[in-house]
Amino acid sequence: MELNLSEQSERLDPENTQQQSRKFQLTHGTKLSLHETTDILKKPQWNALLAIVGFATTLGAAVPVGYCIGVINAPATIITAWCNETLHERYGANLSASGLDWLWSTVVSIFLIGGAIGSLGGANAANKFGRKGCFLISGGLFTIGGILFFFCRLAGSVEMLLLGRLIVGLASGLTTAILPMYLTEIAPLALRGTFGVFCPIGVTGGVVVGQVFSLRYVFGTEDLWHYALSFYMLLVAVCYLPAYYFPESPKYLYIVRSDQELARSELRRLCKGPNAVVVINHEIDEMEAEANTKVQTRSFFSVLRDPSLLLPLIIVCSFQGGQQLSGINAIFYYSVSIFMKAGLSKADAEWANLGAGCLNLCISLLGPMLMSKFNRRPLMMFSSGICAGFLFTIGFVLYYIDTTSWFPMFCIVCVMGYIFFYQFGLGPIPYFIGAELFEVAPRPVAMSMGSLASWACNFTVGMAFPSLQNAWGAFVFMPFSVTCLLLFLLTKFYLPETRGRDPSEVAPLVAKGFRSKVK
Repeated sequence: MELNLSEQSERLDPENTQQQSRKFQLTHGTKLSLHETTDILKKPQWNALLAIVGFATTLGAAVPVGYCIGVINAPATIITAWCNETLHERYGANLSASGLDWLWSTVVSIFLIGGAIGSLGGANAANKFGRKGCFLISGGLFTIGGILFFFCRLAGSVEMLLLGRLIVGLASGLTTAILPMYLTEIAPLALRGTFGVFCPIGVTGGVVVGQVFSLRYVFGTEDLWHYALSFYMLLVAVCYLPAYYFPESPKYLYIVRSDQELARSELRRLCKGPNAVVVINHEIDEMEAEANTKVQTRSFFSVLRDPSLLLPLIIVCSFQGGQQLSGINAIFYYSVSIFMKAGLSKADAEWANLGAGCLNLCISLLGPMLMSKFNRRPLMMFSSGICAGFLFTIGFVLYYIDTTSWFPMFCIVCVMGYIFFYQFGLGPIPYFIGAELFEVAPRPVAMSMGSLASWACNFTVGMAFPSLQNAWGAFVFMPFSVTCLLLFLLTKFYLPETRGRDPSEVAPLVAKGFRSKVK
């Protein structure tokens, strides 16, 4: 499949562009052609404030989300033993092997439950406290959770460990629902795809950092595991220090809060340079049109009942939920056992697991370049189609792994290949596609619903995969392959190209539900 750019999707609205050209002429007293104005709006408008906000929010909020996912696996045996010993000392309880398995499943899954709850509350929080306000709330929750992790071993309290996991889950759910929306709303049109992938890059990087700090060579020991769980607090402390300086989303201020002056002030902070007037006028025209034709906020039920929003909502939830059901979490939750089945020793399997995480991170760093150079549709179809083939091959090879000498190595190659191509589309695009499909009013609900689908499917995989693996063996990867194939078909027939387009241009393309014709 060729990843050619679509000329049609690159065009900006000619009437809108002409308006920007006229406004620039009135302001500067110079003539600016339609072509020159279009080039200005397409050119990435980087500045120091945008860069600081993008990197600080990613390191301070998105990385802790991934960290809390990746840090818990390696010291699982040590933490389970501590829980058993602590419960015996405090309550005289002696847990059986099945009881310990249930306890550990609770420690893992309560984080995912918190993520689902945080996602569900993200819509109301985004409109009540603002996008920046939700970012600050997430930082407070991450801090509380880190304190509970740090002191739970000293206090001898399993309850503090569980409460900490629940609280960081709430913070993580709120982050994944709000952060992509915040970043895409403060970014100019040409940079929205780039800023949209910052959150998934941060989550991916956090998983690797968590895996590193939970190794037994670092903090993954009986005496230091609580340092591993709480180490991310250093990132939170550093990255939230300049948060008072961060701008609020101009779109939130203009459309939801109806504070046009403050919105213009924040836009002037975000848009610098000789061509800033054109960019600011384009953003203001876009917000003015939406503020005049749409309600300022949308409730959950009003969004769910609106037939024109049904298809984009299905796309967002399917992409985010399907991302989790595409097999990536099964690979990382249980990759050590997969590598051991492929013939590696436990130590080598742990290092291979870390190598897989590093590969995932390295490829995710290509996300900003991919999103700026290639359209969403071909990237998503390319990624989901290739991953479907790799997952089918992994299941087939694992089933016959003892029959051929080179199958174990081939299995590892397939796992790495799946991870490689996952980050071309399946990894980054679901996080921010809702911000490109929905206008400002229904956007918080859509992003929250998508994040909720993601956490719910993550929970399902984490809880069901071991049982399904015992029942189905190697064929447990076949449903993941089918999921990727379904995402390929959904993208091909129903996802309009969103790159280079305002949501107001995209919304009519999906307003007729499954009778819509994508362009």
